Amino acid sequence: MDVIAQLKTLWESTGLASFTLGQAAMIFICGVLIYLAIVKKFEPLLLIPISFGGILSNIPGAGVAMASMDPSQPAGFLYYIYDIGINSGVFPLLIFMGVGALTDFGPLIARPSTIFLGAAAQFGIFISLLGALAMNALPGIEFSLADAAAIGIIGGADGPTAIFLSSRLSQDLMGPIAVAAYSYMALVPIIQPPIMRALTTERERTIVMQQLRPVSKLEKILFPLTVLLLCALFLPSAAPLIGSITFGNLLRECGVVERLSKTAQNELINIVTIFLGLGIGTKLSAEKFLNAETLGILLLGLIAFSIGTATGVLMGKLMNVMSGGKINPLIGAAGVSAVPMSARVVNKVGLESDHHNFLLMHAMGPNVAGVIGSAVAAGVLLSVLGG
Repeated sequence: MDVIAQLKTLWESTGLASFTLGQAAMIFICGVLIYLAIVKKFEPLLLIPISFGGILSNIPGAGVAMASMDPSQPAGFLYYIYDIGINSGVFPLLIFMGVGALTDFGPLIARPSTIFLGAAAQFGIFISLLGALAMNALPGIEFSLADAAAIGIIGGADGPTAIFLSSRLSQDLMGPIAVAAYSYMALVPIIQPPIMRALTTERERTIVMQQLRPVSKLEKILFPLTVLLLCALFLPSAAPLIGSITFGNLLRECGVVERLSKTAQNELINIVTIFLGLGIGTKLSAEKFLNAETLGILLLGLIAFSIGTATGVLMGKLMNVMSGGKINPLIGAAGVSAVPMSARVVNKVGLESDHHNFLLMHAMGPNVAGVIGSAVAAGVLLSVLGG
C-alpha cells in the first residue's frame, strides 16, 4: 500500500495529473506567437518574452505567476515582476523614456501641421470605446466604461500606452489588450496598405512633397521642454507618459549626457522590455484569457487600428486640398504610433506608385506626432474616468 500511495503522490506532483484543456490551449497559442515572432519577425522583442511568460503562467502547479496563499511563503517570481513593474505602471514609463531617446522629432518640428495627422489617427480609440460598450449586449461580455477606454487605446498602436492605461483602468484585461496592441503593431504591413490604397487615388499616391527644412539644435532642445510645459498647463493627467518621452528625448538632443542617452536607448529599454514582456505573460493564464471578452477585445482592437489608419489618411486628403495639392495623403496613415514601422509602410506604398518618391522622412512627422497623440488620448481618458 505504501508503494501505491507513493506512486499516487508522485503522479499527483506531475503536470500531467493537473493539466487542463485550457492550459494546453494557451501553451499552444503562446507557441504560435513565438513562431510568428521568430519566423515572421512579428514584433519579436516583445512577443517572445510575452509568450514565454504565458507558457510559464500556464504550467500547472508551478505557481510562477501566483501570489502566495501562505504569508510565510514567497509568491512566484513573475508575480513580483508584474506587481512591481506593471501594476505600478513603472515599466511602460521606462519604455517611453527609451522611445524618447530613440526618436528624432525633427520631421515634426520641420512641418508642425503634421500633428493634425497624428491627432486624426487617434479617432479610432474613441470609436472603439463606444463599440466596447455596445458589445455588452452580447452574452458573456460585460465591459465597464473603464474597460472600454483601456480597449479603445489599442487603436493608437502604442503598446506602452496601452499597458499603462490598462494598468490604471482595467488590470484584468491587460493580457489580451497588450497582446492585441503588439500583434496589430506587428501586422501594420498587412493591415494598413489595403486601407491606404482604397482611400487614395493613384494620382494622390504619386504626389511629391517638398524637402523638409533643416531643424536647428536649439529647436530640438526646446521642443521636449515646450511639449512638457503644454502638458503641465492643459493635461496634467498625461504628465507621466509625456514626461517620460520628453525626458528621454532631451537626453538625446541636449548633447551633454551621451552616456545617459545611450543607456536609455540600449541597456535600459532592453532590460525593461524583457521584464515587461514576462510580466504581461502572467495575464495569459487560461482562466483569464480564454473567454468571450478576449475575442471581443481582439476584434475591437482591429477595428480601432483600422479606423485610426483610415481617419489619418482622410485627414491627409483634407490637408492636401487645403495646401493646394502639396501633401501626399498616404503620410496620414503614419499617424498611428507604430514607430517607425507605419512610416516605412507609407514609404513602401508610395514607392509602388512612383519609384522615385521617397516619403519616409515626411511620414516620420505624423508618426512621432501619433506617439504624442496616443499619450494625450490616454491622459484624456484618465482625466475623465478619474484614473
